[in-house]
Amino acid sequence: MKIIDDPSLREKIKIFRDRVDAAEKLAERLSEYKDRMDTVVLAIPSGGVPIGLILSRKLNLEFNLVMVRKIHLPWNPEAGLGAVSWDGRYLINREVVELAQLPPHIIARCISNELNEIESRMRKWGLIKYNLDVKDKIAIIADDGLASGYTMSVAVEAVKNRGSKQVIIAVPTGSSEALRMLHDKVDMVICLNVRSSRVFAVADAYIEWRDISDDEVKNLLAEYNCARRLR
Repeated sequence: MKIIDDPSLREKIKIFRDRVDAAEKLAERLSEYKDRMDTVVLAIPSGGVPIGLILSRKLNLEFNLVMVRKIHLPWNPEAGLGAVSWDGRYLINREVVELAQLPPHIIARCISNELNEIESRMRKWGLIKYNLDVKDKIAIIADDGLASGYTMSVAVEAVKNRGSKQVIIAVPTGSSEALRMLHDKVDMVICLNVRSSRVFAVADAYIEWRDISDDEVKNLLAEYNCARRLR
């Protein structure tokens, strides 16, 4: 796996103004893919959607979502025990499971809850006929950052399972631990800001940080679809 980062940004925090600034810097590193008919940008909801849409616009590439979601701990919505994709594919963090002493039936319930949430989002965002067409394409999977790497790993597996010919991860910031986890799973990773701190927060890379709501994602997708129809 080839990792492309910015040596001047290593271990630093507050180096992107916001997601727009970060996405524009990412687009510069992906300029060789501009206007390619065999390349698609896939965004991980919700924070990856603004990133992916800017990459799509700047590079004039097809855009879609890859519907994956963190599996949250029952008592802590901020913490995760893995990730799951819309098609039922999942990856569990065994270390967290053992530490929290989670029995199999609780894990199964957590996975089911997240699948229900994915289905709810797909309905809300008008993705009833959702289809991830990446066969024989280069897939650029975008998010606003890599913390544990589990959500991205599930996204990569789902994309590769659908016959993509090349998978590229594009994120503004990421933990060195997540990069190690993704080693050899993809063809290339572009991660501008790599940090090795024990406690990693994606938000620390941004001066202005806020969560992206479901309604905002819906509006962004509507704007994208409207722009496509006007081309």
